[in-house]
Order: sequence, then C-alpha cells, then structure tokens
Amino acid sequence: MRDLALGLRLAVGGGRMSGAALLRLAMTALGIALAVAVLLPAAAVHHLVGAQAERAAAIGAVTEPRAGVAPLLTYAWYPSVGGDVVKITAVAATGPGSPVPPGLDRLPAPGELVVSPELGAKLASPDGGSMRAHLPGHVVGRLSPEGVSGAGDLTAYYGVPAAQIEAEGADGTEVYGFGRPYTGLGLSAVMLGLILPIAAVLLLPLLIFVTTASRMGAAQRERRLAALRLIGLDSRQVKRVAAAESLVGAMIGLVAGVGLFVLLRTFVADILPFGLRIFPGDFVPSWPLAVVVVLLVPGLAVGSALFGLRRTIVEPLGVVRQGKPVRRRMWWRWALTAIGALFLAATLAFDRGDGDTAAGLALAAGSVFLLVGIAALLPWLVERLVERLDGGPPSWQLAIRRLQLDSGTASRVVSGLVVVLAGTILVHGVITSLSAGARQRTLPDGVAATPVRVLTTTAHEAEVTKLAVAVPGVTGAHPARSLAFRSGSQRTYGFAGDCVALRAQANIGGCTDGDAFYVGPSPAGATPAGTVRLQGLSRTGAVDGPEWTVPAGTKVVQPGDTTAPEDSLLVTPGALGGLALPDSPVVVYLSGTGDPQSLTDDVARAVQPLAWNAMVGKGDNLDDYRARDQQLVDSFRSVLITASLFVLAVAAMSLLMLSIEQISERRRPLAALSAAGVPIGVLARGALWQTAVPVVVGVALAVAAGLGLTAPMLRLADLPMSVDVPALLALAGTTVAAVLLVTGLTLPLLRQVTRLDALRSE
Repeated sequence: MRDLALGLRLAVGGGRMSGAALLRLAMTALGIALAVAVLLPAAAVHHLVGAQAERAAAIGAVTEPRAGVAPLLTYAWYPSVGGDVVKITAVAATGPGSPVPPGLDRLPAPGELVVSPELGAKLASPDGGSMRAHLPGHVVGRLSPEGVSGAGDLTAYYGVPAAQIEAEGADGTEVYGFGRPYTGLGLSAVMLGLILPIAAVLLLPLLIFVTTASRMGAAQRERRLAALRLIGLDSRQVKRVAAAESLVGAMIGLVAGVGLFVLLRTFVADILPFGLRIFPGDFVPSWPLAVVVVLLVPGLAVGSALFGLRRTIVEPLGVVRQGKPVRRRMWWRWALTAIGALFLAATLAFDRGDGDTAAGLALAAGSVFLLVGIAALLPWLVERLVERLDGGPPSWQLAIRRLQLDSGTASRVVSGLVVVLAGTILVHGVITSLSAGARQRTLPDGVAATPVRVLTTTAHEAEVTKLAVAVPGVTGAHPARSLAFRSGSQRTYGFAGDCVALRAQANIGGCTDGDAFYVGPSPAGATPAGTVRLQGLSRTGAVDGPEWTVPAGTKVVQPGDTTAPEDSLLVTPGALGGLALPDSPVVVYLSGTGDPQSLTDDVARAVQPLAWNAMVGKGDNLDDYRARDQQLVDSFRSVLITASLFVLAVAAMSLLMLSIEQISERRRPLAALSAAGVPIGVLARGALWQTAVPVVVGVALAVAAGLGLTAPMLRLADLPMSVDVPALLALAGTTVAAVLLVTGLTLPLLRQVTRLDALRSE
C-alpha cells in the first residue's frame, strides 16, 4: 500500500517535472474517458434490444381460447404516410371481461383513437396535418411505454363497433389475453456482420490511444524510478509504483467516462440517426458487461505501462534499455490476415443476396480478423521497408535512421488511422451502392402516375368513388379491379380497368375500351388464349366468377415497361363484355389538379369514415420509397462522416502525443544537431518523413483491405460494386492531411528544444 501511495503522489506531483506529469495524467484520463464513453453505450445495446423484445412479448396477443373470457375483436391495418408506416388496430369488446391491451387503462370507445408517444409527437408537429388526415377517429390519449415495444413505434388503437370487425370474417382476430413468453434475445448473423466491423473500427484506435497516453512521459518516469531504486526500493516495488502512477489517470478517466455516458443518456433519444427513438430507461448496460468495462479499460492502461518496462532495467544509477530491438515475428501477423481472407473467401460459396446465417458469420469473422490483421501487419511491413531504404537528403536520412532504430511505436499508432480508413472505405462503398439503388426506383417510361390512389374493396368501390370525386381538385376516378384468370391448374393474375387505370400499370401505348394487354417476355411471345375462369382475390381466398374468352388480338407489353409483374393480363371493361365480376380488391386511381400531397391529404380526410376499407396513397408510390431511401442514405453518410472524424481525431491525437514524446526524449541530440548547424527546417522535415512513411504504407494497406471487405459484403447484399474514386482519394488525402497537421503542431516544441540555452542547461 505504501508503494501504491507513493505512485499516486508521483502521478500528480514530481517536483520540477510536475507540468509533464500533469500533462501525462490529463492525456491518460482523456483516453480512458473516451474509451469508457464508447464501450458503455456498446454494452447497453444488448439490454436496450432485450428490453424492447421483452415489451414486444408482453403486448403479444394470445389467440388461444380461454374459459370464461369474452374475447376482444381486433383488426389491424397499415396505412403508409410518406416514409412512415403506421400500425392501427381496431378493437371491440364482446363482453365486460374482454382483455385490455397493455398501455391502455380502458378500451377506446367507437370513433376514439389512442396513439403511441412517437405517433402523438408526429401529429403535434408542424407537419402533422398530413399524418392526421390518414388516421380515423379523434385522438383521446396516448399509450404508456408498456404498450409499445420501442419508443419509435408508430401504433394506435381505434375503437369500433363489434359488428364492423365481424364483417371482415376470417381477417378479424379474437384475442383472449396479452403477453407471450419471452424466449430471450438472439443476435442475427447479418447484424453481427454489420456490428463487429464497426466495433473494431471504433475500438482499435481508442485502445491504441489509451496505450499511447499511458506510456507518455516514459523517459521521465523511468528516471524517477531509478531515483527510487537509489533510495532503496527493489524492482518489484518499482513496478508497483509505476502501476499506481498509471492507475490514477485510469480512475479519473473512468469517472469522467461514466459521467459522459450518464450525460449522453439524458438526450440520447434526440441524437440517434435514421430516425431511431429509444426510451432512456432502456439505455443502461447490463451489470456483467459494465463490470467488464470498468475493470478492462483501467487494467489496459496499467498493463500498458508495465508492458513498456519489459525491456527496461531500472538501476539505482540509471536506466538501461535493450540495445538491439528484437526482430518482429511475421507468422502470427500473416496468420490473422490470412484467416480473415479465408473467411471472406468462404462467402463466395453462397449465392448473391443469400442471408444465410453461416454467410453472415463468415462475413463478420472475416471482417474483424482482417481489420486486426492489417493493424498487426503494419509494423512488420514498415520495419522490412525501412531496412532497405538508404541515401537521400539529410532530413530523409534522419527519419529513416530513426525508423530503423524504432519503427514499431510509430507504426502501432498509425495502425489506428489504418483501421479507421479501411472501415470508412467499407461503409462508404456500401453507401455508394445503396445510393445507386435508391436512384433506380423510378417509374418505367410511359407509365402514367395519377396524383392519388385509394385501395378499397368491391363493396366500398362506389362509396369511395362518390366521396373522392366530391373533393375539390379531383377530376376523375378510374377503378382497377384485381383478378385471377384460371385455366385448368394454371392461373394468371391481372387487372380490369379503363385505359387511364391501365396506363398507371403499364406503358400500353394506344388504348380503347375493348382492348386487352399481356405482360410477356417478348412481342412474339405466346399470350393466354381460350376460355378462362374469372376469380376474385378476396381476403378469404379465391372467389369464382363467370367464364371469359381471351380476345385473339391481345397486345403484348414488355416487362420493363410496366409496374405489373410478368405474365399479367390487363383488360378493359369492353373486353369483358359486361360480365359480372367477382368481389376482389380495387385500386381507384384519381386524376386531378394541384399539389399531389395536398390532394392526397384532402382525399384521405374525405374517406376517413371508411377506415381500413379506404387506404389512400400517392399515385406514384415509388416517390415515397425514393424519399425514404435517400433519407436513409443521407443518414448513413452523416453518421459515417461524424464517426470517421471522431475516430480520426482520436488517432491523430495519438500521433501528436507520440511526436511530442519523441521530441522530448530526443531533445539533447536535436539541440546538438541545431548547435552543429543543422537548420530547423531539416529537423522538421525529418519529423514529417518519420511519421509519413508508416502512414503511406498504412494508407495503401487500408485501401486494399477496405475494398477487400466491401466486395463480399455487397455481394451478399446483392448490390452492385460501385467505387467512388474521388471520394476514395479524398479519404486518403484526409489521412495524409492529419499527418501534416500533427507535424505542424509539434514545430513550437521543436524550436524550444533546439535553443542553445536549453543545450547549455543540459
């Protein structure tokens, strides 16, 4: 305990070296705080997802009959508003003992709507009018957190008479209770394939920063330890003192990191990307993981300080370091990289777009092994490279000779930059491919998008048409009925509607009432012929209708010129000859003037009383998908830039600390060189080359690793490989710029240590 107490005193004191000691203490504490502030949220993710899954199980409906329980009748539908999908559940009690869903204190009366907290916030926002137009009834309250699985859920319960749900037949559900058994939380292989590489990219630079900060000021610390040997401490006591010195910064950083995490929890719901929302009460780390973080990060700082003494002999009259560096072993470094490459190569055995568990696990393991492998491989590559370099200007010779003596420290710090760059290239490649896919969501040429469409049924078609055409701005209604055409065991699907409705399905060219069209593979392809049985596609199954003979002059439409699937029939009413069609889903396309969004909202308000029997959307529904995809891509890009800048700043800080440490340790030879006439510019360029050589090797390694990681991930996601070369060069240039910035920040210190009066004082 006395040895530990002495180490604690030296950590915050140290006579004339107190300024350096406090700087070392502050940098160690900062590194630990950042690492803890990243690890604790990562440890909280499992509890967060588990809490959401547990609530989802608690609100799960029990449909098995229970004696003495009057069932609750429910019917769910999912209207889409812009990029949001809302789940609305109509509820009706069949008796006084009908169960009440979690989050409600009572069942809503007919016409009443109880919404989730996130849906209520959207309705109260300035843009909530559009959302409100698509919801039936009037809002009377909000669900408590127990009634939703996550804070971002867009759900609502709508009270209706029991007869309204009973009319839906099999689609109505009888619920006898709520609460399914919670079976635990399993992380899918696809999620592992995304999470583990990101975790490696975030954590490796932080861990390197912690170890670099812990070993900052090693030369001064070793001289103090030699003085302690002189007054009688043995080697074991000296190590305990060194451990205690590092422990002070570790504990301060641990407290600061916990404080940062607690501060983060208060507003985490407002800063999450992709529109995610969580309850702050769920964002807590599970205690086993919290204990691991609390013990691991300070232990890393202490272990790093002691590991730095492994080749140092602290004697009473000075410090002796091992003169000849041990040649680095290559086998384990190449082994890590080879294992990662083999795992990634194993993904070639799976088909494109295959979401198999084994494929996801192979991708996750290969990504982590490869990222760790390139971080371990960089020091070995730099060592082999500088062994073969010779000659050049004085500044170059100074840098290469220094790297020949000790290239490992600089390479280890640069490894953080390499991992960041490789991970950034990976994520940027995925974003570029997603963005290309988002731009492809367009209507085929010749397909006419009507401003508004309403999905309804045959029974409500007339009422929807009447209400819709009464809306100002609507100039016409064009229903299209979904049908099946059965011939023996073969069944062809399609639509029956006027020419305007069919043009919203395909580029049919010229059209008059009486025409029929077939979506086939080629103009000369075989079209359906003969007599077929018309069938309606009701919710309860196929409903047989009359027989119909396919016209001989049916025109062929190319699959690329239509939104309808291949092998579909598109028929005008005149071609059906006035046959009575069976009940089936109906899409009513509305033509009109004015802003499509305003017209959609006005139509939605007009048909609100029909609830799920009239679901309103834009005529070009791909517009919503394009907007949602682009929003997702923009969010990805923002998160990528923010995370990359954060981790790049951490890696640059490690590089800055290393440069400051090296200049401080070499102040005597630097001052002697300056006194001998070596210009300060030569010394500065030498420091630049000393850092730049590992960085250039690392950038080349990172680009190769980043592209190697991107290709199999995009292949499994069935996305095209798209490399943005200018962005790739910009990422590499940013890394090189960080090196130049670090060198510039060390120039004042370099000028100070090369002053002649500093040399005389030594």
